Amino acid sequence: MNALDTLNTIIRHRRTIKPPSMDAAKPVDRALLISLLENGTWAPTHGVTEPWRFRVYEGDSRASLAKALGDLYRATTPPNEFRDDKLIKLSENALLAPTVVVVWMQRTVGHKVPAIEELEAVACAMQNIMLSAAAVGLGSFWSSPPLIETNAFRQWLGIGAEDQCLGLLYLGWPKDGFEWPKSQRKPVESFVSWA
Repeated sequence: MNALDTLNTIIRHRRTIKPPSMDAAKPVDRALLISLLENGTWAPTHGVTEPWRFRVYEGDSRASLAKALGDLYRATTPPNEFRDDKLIKLSENALLAPTVVVVWMQRTVGHKVPAIEELEAVACAMQNIMLSAAAVGLGSFWSSPPLIETNAFRQWLGIGAEDQCLGLLYLGWPKDGFEWPKSQRKPVESFVSWA
């Protein structure tokens, strides 16, 4: 198999694996996690601003994240949008996955490049991490609940006013007996036009 065939297989194998399907008792090895995050840092970055930032929660620190997510959901969700099931899911997911990475874009001082390009760079970094995880059989789930866009979450995380959180990246080994999901995509011709 040549390098492109290997990459095609990994890209087409990647799926969303949610925390309830992860084995919370089986940690992600620190060296592997560092490797995944390093692959994230090889995403395209205009002007080499490298705007991605990662805060890792594992072990006992997941409980503080779970509590914060629950508290922030209660504080920032309008009463007519509040749902108990969402509150429970937000709080539980941080404890069901052995590793949670909060990923944000740190806005470059002086605005060397447009903010949208920095956001796109961080999104590419997250995709690199998720593809790398899939390559070794590790599950991943990119979650972006509305609360991550609030000033309250930004203050809790301790990031700047122009910084922007792109999501919570849950990582974990699938539980024993878990079957990797299958999927299909429309033929690429459905999306392509030639000039």
